[in-house]
Formats: sequence, structure tokens, C-alpha cells
Amino acid sequence: MRIIGGRAGGLILKVPKGLAVRPTPDLVKQAVFNSLGDRVVDAEVLELFAGTGALSLECVSRGARLAVCVERSARHAAVLRENWRRAGFPPETLELRIQDVFAALEPLAMSGRSFDLILADPPYGPKNSTARSESAAQRLLDDPWLPHLLRRGGRFVLGHAHRDRLEIPPVWREVKTMRHGDSVMRFLESCPPEWA
Repeated sequence: MRIIGGRAGGLILKVPKGLAVRPTPDLVKQAVFNSLGDRVVDAEVLELFAGTGALSLECVSRGARLAVCVERSARHAAVLRENWRRAGFPPETLELRIQDVFAALEPLAMSGRSFDLILADPPYGPKNSTARSESAAQRLLDDPWLPHLLRRGGRFVLGHAHRDRLEIPPVWREVKTMRHGDSVMRFLESCPPEWA
């Protein structure tokens, strides 16, 4: 697992031992960032379920101005901080929140924060082919605060398992879908009612 592009390209990232983290594979990351292109430059990024911060590190390496990372595990957050230090990124380019993602969204929105990019590759839920998904990915799509955190014209990139059939609420408009093995990455735009 490494940073693929930009000024820290090639840096091997530290990953906590065990199975509690499922890093986004390099091939998937490469495809995502090829698709995002210059949107990353000078962007303010929110990474949810940040884990080791691989997606945020990739953003800052490619010119993002700030990454706000939300990660519940203090152990994983410590690894994220270490990866940031090893990449040589200025400390002010990282804002790390050690808390549950779904507890973080309302306070972020209520404080007036907004982002050019929101990235989330949460833990995969159980196989779902008939019932409505109960995965973390579906919960993000259903969350009433998340659309307000994405700036007009911004992108929400959401990863989930191919076996997890998500329902996209009307507040989101899907722009693109990419499939790599069991991974699906959806690119969405937000359209809160007050923007209509």
C-alpha cells in the first residue's frame, strides 16, 4: 500500500496489523484519482472511515490544500498521523477527528464546514441482493447532513462491495460508477433541496 502520485508518490504507507482495516487497493485508487484529475488541486477534502488516511494522503500529495479525516480508532489515527509525518506534509494540512463518522457529520455541517471532495471507502456490509442495504455505505447516502457538507459542483466518492446493492436517494445524483473486482466506486453530486 503506497501513495501513487504527486510529490510523495512511491511512499510505502504503514498499515495496522490485523484485519480491522481494509485498505483501498492501489489499482482502485489510481482509477479514482485519474477520474478526479485536477479536482484534487487546492481542494478541501473530507475523508470518512479514514483508516490509515490513504485517500487523504493521495489528495495532499496531488495538491489538495487540507484533509479532514474522521476515524473512530485511536490506533488507526496514530498510524495515519505517522504516515502524514513520513510523507513530509505540513501538519496544518491535516485535521484529524477521532470519533464515529455518523456522530461527526451533524457537528461539521452545523459549524458551516463544506468540502470540494468527500471520500469514503467504509467497511463492507453483509451480502445484500434483495433487502434494502444496511451497510455503512447506505447509511452515508441516507444521512441528512452529508449532502450539506459537499460544495456545489463537488464530488462524493463512495466505495462499497459489488454485492451490496445501494439505493441512491434523490438528494444525490450519480455521475460515474467504476468497478474493480469486488469494489465499486460511485461518484456523486449533491443537490440539497435549497439548491433546487
